[in-house]
Amino acid sequence: MASFHGTKINPDKFHKSQLKFYFFLIPMALLMLIPIVYIFSHAFKPIDELFAYPPRFFVQKPTLQNFYDLVGNTNATGVPMTRYLFNSVVVTVIVVFLTVLISTMAGYVFSKKQFKFKKTIFEINTLALMFVPAAVVIPRYLLIDEVGLLDTFFAHIFPLLAMPVGLFLVKQFIDQIPDELIEAAKIDGANDFVIFFKIIVPLVKPAIATISILAFQAVWNNAETSTLFVDDENLKTFAFFMSTLAADTEGNSVAGQGMAAAASLIMFVPNLIIFIFMQSKVMNTMAHSGIK
Repeated sequence: MASFHGTKINPDKFHKSQLKFYFFLIPMALLMLIPIVYIFSHAFKPIDELFAYPPRFFVQKPTLQNFYDLVGNTNATGVPMTRYLFNSVVVTVIVVFLTVLISTMAGYVFSKKQFKFKKTIFEINTLALMFVPAAVVIPRYLLIDEVGLLDTFFAHIFPLLAMPVGLFLVKQFIDQIPDELIEAAKIDGANDFVIFFKIIVPLVKPAIATISILAFQAVWNNAETSTLFVDDENLKTFAFFMSTLAADTEGNSVAGQGMAAAASLIMFVPNLIIFIFMQSKVMNTMAHSGIK
């Protein structure tokens, strides 16, 4: 039993038997590192290197001019880049928090509570995993219009709160928590909220980390809500702003390419940082969710 690690899938220390895995994994890791290096290198290229032929992978003369142009840029309506970035940060924080809260609460109910149509409702949630975003654009727009959220800040938040994969992962994770643990807490006088926050949440932290990453990527990289639901430029997000950079610089598409390269790095870095710090918990969630 000393070798049992629960859902932990990585070994504690190196052993020579692992060399055969490194023989394949290291070249694959280097291959996957190439796009990351290119994104960083591309963002610091001056204009002449961005349009050099043949294209150069590494920057020769790094410059911060692309970032200066990006920060100082305003679109035709006079809205600065910082406003779009602020909107994205606020929307992302709210959506990630609410998505995690809703998914974990619903997962606890579906896993440990008994109620009518429980199985049917969860099967509907599982069925929702099959639908790509493009398939629900029109129903989503009609719903946002019906509740009166068009051209409001909440149009960025409301459509992204439902995350079927998050509920599925949390429910599968909570299924592994012994019912006896919850029954013991109830005998001690704990209500559902105490059980949820004091017992369930600490035990499903890997699943929460996974949902946080998925929710962050979904909202941070999302330009759909700004395009479809919002007309006010002051309410649009950085992802939408970035999609307009290459062509919306008073006709100067050359300068727009430099700012687009800088904006791409800004969009990418938060995703990279979050995944680096949470990837181990993601792996534990995927391992745990498959245990039956």
